[in-house]
Amino acid sequence: MAKLQPLLDNVLVKPLEGESTTKSGIVIPDTVSKEKPMRGEVIAVGPGKIKDGEKIECPVNVGDIVVFTKYAPTEIKVDNQELYIMGFDSLLAVEK
Repeated sequence: MAKLQPLLDNVLVKPLEGESTTKSGIVIPDTVSKEKPMRGEVIAVGPGKIKDGEKIECPVNVGDIVVFTKYAPTEIKVDNQELYIMGFDSLLAVEK
């Protein structure tokens, strides 16, 4: 895969497929599951940004699983693989 280095406060995320069936076996229709937040694995992070003269580093690391809304990322294709790029301010959570 081509090596991409995000600039500034951007992160590069490989999307993870969500569950389409609950643990109890209930199937979640596409119309409902598309409104849920998305998950992905961070594969590259930018160096951060400067705000009010202070450097703000990216709060996530390569390998972290992050949660974000479906409207946050810009979708790109690299070597036929779907990836997302977004500012780290768009991330909702990191899975622990």
